[in-house]
Amino acid sequence: MSRVKLTIATTDYDHFRDFRLGFVQAEGIDVTWLTLGHHEIFARFTFNREWDVSELSFAKFAAQVTRKNSDIIGLPVICSRLFRFGSFYVNKKSQIKTAKDLRGKKVGSPEWAHTAAVYMRGWLQHDVGIPLEEIHWVQAGANEPGRVEKVELSLPGSLELTRFADKSLSEMLAHGEIDCAIIARPPNCFLEGHPDVERLFPNFQEMEEIYFDKAKVWPIMHIIAVQRHVLEKNPWIARNLYNAFLESKRRSLERLLDPAVSRYPLAWLSNYARKMRDTFGDPFPFGIEENRPTLDQFLQFTYEQGIAHRRAMPEEIFPKGITTAVRI
Repeated sequence: MSRVKLTIATTDYDHFRDFRLGFVQAEGIDVTWLTLGHHEIFARFTFNREWDVSELSFAKFAAQVTRKNSDIIGLPVICSRLFRFGSFYVNKKSQIKTAKDLRGKKVGSPEWAHTAAVYMRGWLQHDVGIPLEEIHWVQAGANEPGRVEKVELSLPGSLELTRFADKSLSEMLAHGEIDCAIIARPPNCFLEGHPDVERLFPNFQEMEEIYFDKAKVWPIMHIIAVQRHVLEKNPWIARNLYNAFLESKRRSLERLLDPAVSRYPLAWLSNYARKMRDTFGDPFPFGIEENRPTLDQFLQFTYEQGIAHRRAMPEEIFPKGITTAVRI
């Protein structure tokens, strides 16, 4: 049987690197790997499906995989995951001291289907107790004007969302035109030390540790998506890709945990890696059961927020039996 040729697009993650460079191979598959910025990957795959396998924002994935007769499906392979309590940036003049002070305020995000914002909006609604309709939401590019929504939405009827094509969240936050921005990366106004802009939660790591201990949710930001026609023709591709991603991740973590072979020029990094292993078990888990609290929560949040078209279950968004255990 001839080997199947596939194209894969992701950014440059160490836990994918051995697979990307060919030190790990997916059985029966020849891969052409495109290493691009994730915003370019998301846009080109979402609008044009330019490759077979793609890194994708989890929110954009949720919107597309829950469509009727969706043409994509996921692999339970996590590209990136980050806690997001450090993603709230506020203008000091708005006098916002706690999350409850966001009620009635103007809060921006780069897109409504912005994964970091999905998690934090859900937290505001379910944990803080602020209905999303009681915040005036704003959408604009993080640091540049002109960013657009990439997936169709079905927003709750009474929710107010204003889009700005000619301004950025960074400039609006600095000028006090919005009170808060929820952004995955720090906005330029914060990085440049604007005197009126600060993090709402300077103790965000402590909050995140407490939240994980309580909820067992470790937010997934980006996931791997596959065009369905690829698996319809050759269903075995899903598990063989998954196995290769798993082995590539195992090698990456091995390097992190062993100070004798670490490729990263940072003191005590292996100590930190072992601490993460002790906290999480697997420091960066793939799979469905290993991530069920996170998957369940995110699929609920995206449905409630008008991003997902239906309330999906984790098993529905991945190939059937993808993580079936193999024992000898």
